[in-house]
Amino acid sequence: MKRNATAVWNGTGKEGNGTMSTQSGVMSNAQYSYKTRFEDGIGTNPEELMAAAHAGCFSMKLSFVLNAAGFTADEINTTCGIHLEAGVITKSELTVSAKVPGIDAAKFMELANEAKANCPVSKAYNCEVTLEATLA
Repeated sequence: MKRNATAVWNGTGKEGNGTMSTQSGVMSNAQYSYKTRFEDGIGTNPEELMAAAHAGCFSMKLSFVLNAAGFTADEINTTCGIHLEAGVITKSELTVSAKVPGIDAAKFMELANEAKANCPVSKAYNCEVTLEATLA
């Protein structure tokens, strides 16, 4: 399987701007710029998209891991924070809350850590990946 996205940039790093689009079309010519990346401009940025990818991948992996252990989640709610410091991605911070009938907190934490370690996006990132997991 191969998935694609395209970015087009025009101008200088600080004054320029660009667009990003995905193969699926869910994102088409989404605006990004210095202001959307390093300030509070309207649009997206690479780190926000990395965070969305990691949150989505981890949530799905956790669902698979739970199912393999005999549990089915009613809901998995994951937030991811990507830390960019001095031009380097230093950390991907996962926070998950889930409703999983019949599981205790220790087993949930064990399975959440397994999902973190084996999520394809976790494996792709060359930075610290942390996890905070709670049952709702």
